[in-house]
Parts: sequence; structure tokens; C-alpha cells
Amino acid sequence: MEYIIEMLNITKEFPGIIANDDITLQLKKGEIHALLGENGAGKSTLMSVLFGMYQPEKGVIKKNGQEVKVSNPNDANELGIGMVHQHFKLVHNFTVLQNIILGVETTRHGILQMSQAREKIVALSEKYGLMVDPEAKIEDITVGMQQRVEILKMLYRENEILIFDEPTAVLTPQEIEELMKIMKGLAAEGKSILFITHKLNEIKEVANRCTVLRKGKYIGTIDVASTSKEDMSEMMVGRKVDLTIQKESQAPGEVVLEARDLTIRSKHNGKNAVSHVSFQVRKGEIVCIAGIDGNGQSELVYGITGLSPLDSGEVLLRGEPMAKTSIRRRNLAGLSHIPEDRHKDGLILDYNLTENLILKNYFKPGFQKKGFINFKKSREYAEKLIQQFDIRSGQGTKTTVRSMSGGNQQKAIIARELDQDPDILIAVQPTRGLDVGAIEYIHRQLVEKRDEGKAILLVSLELDEVMNVSDRILVIYEGEIVADVDPKEITIRELGLYMAGSKRSEVTA
Repeated sequence: MEYIIEMLNITKEFPGIIANDDITLQLKKGEIHALLGENGAGKSTLMSVLFGMYQPEKGVIKKNGQEVKVSNPNDANELGIGMVHQHFKLVHNFTVLQNIILGVETTRHGILQMSQAREKIVALSEKYGLMVDPEAKIEDITVGMQQRVEILKMLYRENEILIFDEPTAVLTPQEIEELMKIMKGLAAEGKSILFITHKLNEIKEVANRCTVLRKGKYIGTIDVASTSKEDMSEMMVGRKVDLTIQKESQAPGEVVLEARDLTIRSKHNGKNAVSHVSFQVRKGEIVCIAGIDGNGQSELVYGITGLSPLDSGEVLLRGEPMAKTSIRRRNLAGLSHIPEDRHKDGLILDYNLTENLILKNYFKPGFQKKGFINFKKSREYAEKLIQQFDIRSGQGTKTTVRSMSGGNQQKAIIARELDQDPDILIAVQPTRGLDVGAIEYIHRQLVEKRDEGKAILLVSLELDEVMNVSDRILVIYEGEIVADVDPKEITIRELGLYMAGSKRSEVTA
């Protein structure tokens, strides 16, 4: 029997949108099969149908040639299908061990048998190189480690078909390398993997075949080794995509944002997350803070934007001290912020698209009168942004943001922040989880703002993005700026050494 799983002629509809329109996907035993498509192309929906989270209107699922019914995730588990979701499904105040066995606990006379479970987990993590401390609490471990817990959950349940939904969107370059190794190891053991992504170089590295979806329709299945990245991106977006960034060099103007001697203590331990950081961002330049995740970038941005207090130091916006002012005061003074965690800090998920797009304007004249919001004006404003930034959603301005794809949620935040016409834009991983078409669009927006004389502070973990978009790179390591370099004069390898802390330069602010 050639195919372990077949999804034949699947159609899934939501209000106002056909998410999957007659899609067929066939997975061979022991292969890594990539599922490629733009944000909102229907990839996650298709996998959620396979995992039993949604029921299709039409189509059948077969396992080893036999038709099966997957009414819910428990059915999927019975059939040996496991899934690592894009936003992990973990209980934060439970330990790793408790999360892995949740739902499949071994009990004797009503008492949990933890020691056997722990032995099995330790054996699995050694076999697949997934070293995680079973006793650690989820809230205390890195995102990369949390993902390993999700993988161990599948292996513990002895799943043979593993679905990875955008597994690398939240990982550092080093963790991505590890994950690719783990995936190849799993396939070599005979596991069959479905891998949702829009990173073409990852598909090239691990996948055998790749199925492309576009706007809910099936475009084709290709052999990865014999297809170029350019051809894949054209299948995905429906046009040629320029993967290089065009930008002219120009002389920066006066200082817009200045950080002076910032120190911020870590929430988790008594150490400083940021210590004595000073830098400037001028008009007409993109300054990028590069570093491996967890080296103080998040705390630094929280301190500058006002989301958390500084322990010492000063933030100046066009020469004016801001450290003691409110977030709204900073926004009105010309600061915009695309946050790292779009769900926690960027959107109110149960509000609709209009409400999310006016979050920075609702209190301004025209948007309200005597404390009552003018919804007609708000809707018109939202429609303009939806049009301008190509935000795709099932019910337009009325769509609940929670129901939109991750990439379109990101576009909504970017639309809202850029429309403020800020003097300084702080963009934290603005392209995380976006497809090549959307990345190209956002990079173009950043360069355009820079050419208009805006100051941009970019925080990114994607080394290609760091090298291509920035005019100046500041490397952060353990909360300190260890290098201030010109991307034209440094190699990726050298940048990696600074990021790993094995090289430092004398930094002059």
C-alpha cells in the first residue's frame, strides 16, 4: 500500500469563506511531506480536518487504503495521528511530565503512576535527542523547549503520523537546525510527517515532496529535490516574487530615539535582563538588534515602549525624556510598536477587525463624540486599511480577529501601527510566521518608511532579514550590546560569533 494517509476531495467552509476547496493530499509512509501556501491559504484548516478538529463538508480520509472517520482529536490519536499546533497547547503551570501524560495517564487503583511515565519519557528524549527536564514547569522553559514537549507528547502516544504546523515560526536559527535533525530522525524511524511551512529553504532541507495550496485551492504536488525555490514561491503566490531587497544607501539625519544606560531586571531571576544599554536611532535609518532569543531583546523593547518599567536609564524621543510617561503619551509623541507576541500585546482577539484597527485612534476627535465611538467613521477607516494592506478575512471589518490566520493578524497590527505615521517604528520580528509574498511587502514598507526619513528599530531572529534590511546592526548578548556593525562589512558567520558571545568589539554609542 503506497499511501499511509489520503485526504481526497476535501471541502471545508466557514462563514463567508471556502477554506479548503476540493483538496487532495496523499502522504507516503516514512516521508516528510511539506504543505506550502500563503497565510490564509487553508493549510492549518486542512490539517485540523485530518486531526478531527473540524468536520469537512465533502471528501473522505483514508488510512492505509481504508476509509476512516475522524470526529475529534481522540479519534485521530487512536489512528496514530498527532499534531504540534502553531500556538502550543500546553498547561503553563504544569511540569513537562504532567503535560506529556495529560489525557493518557497510567493509574493503578486511582493513583497516578508517574515513575513508569518518567522512564518512558526519558528513554524517548534520549532516543530522539529531545533533551528536556521532565520536572521543569512549562512557564520556565524556552519556546524551543516547549516545542520539544509537544513532540514528546506525540511520541509518548506512539503516533506514527506527525503533523507539524509552522514548527519553526518561534525558534532561533540553532533550534531550527536541531528540529530539522529531529524530523529527519523521526522519518528514518518510519514515522510519516506532514510539515506546514512557508519557509522555502526548510522545505529544501528536509522534505521529500511538497503540496502547494493557494487561496483554498490545490495547485499541485512536486518533488522537492528537482524544483527550485523560485518555482515554489511562484506556485504559492501566483506571481514571481523578488526575494532580494532593493534599497538605496542614504545618510541618516538627526537622532529620533536615544536609549541611555538602560538597565532592566529580569522577572525570572535577580539578574539584569538588560544592563547599561545605550544606542541611538536616527532619521532615515534601519537599526537592527540581532541576537539569539532570550538575550534581553524582549525586555529592552518593553522598557522603551513603556510596557514594563526601567530600573535605571533614560529613553529620549527627539530629545524629550519618556521613561516616566504613559504608553499613550509615547504613542502620541510618534512611537509605533509591532510587538513580538501578537496575541498578548498586539490584538484583542475577541474584538472584531474594526475595533482592533482603531485601538490607537478611538479617543481622537472624528472617531468619537462626547465619549461615544463613531462606528461609521471607524468602519470606513478599517476598510481603507484592509484594502491598503491586503488583510484577508472571512467577514471583512466584522471578522473576529481570533478567527483570522496568523499572517493576517500580523498584517492588521502592521497596518494599524504604520498608519500612525510614526517618527520611530519599533518592529519586533515583524515577519514571524509570514509567507514570502507578505515578507516582501513588509520589507518594502520598512524601506519605504526609512526613505521617507522615519527611524526604524528592527528586532529580528532571522539572519537573512537582519543582513538584508538593516543599515546598522547592534548585536545583543546576555543583555549587553556587544557589537555595532555594518551589514555590508560583516559575514553571517561573523555575526553568528558575536551572537553566541564568542566575539566582542569595543562598542561606541
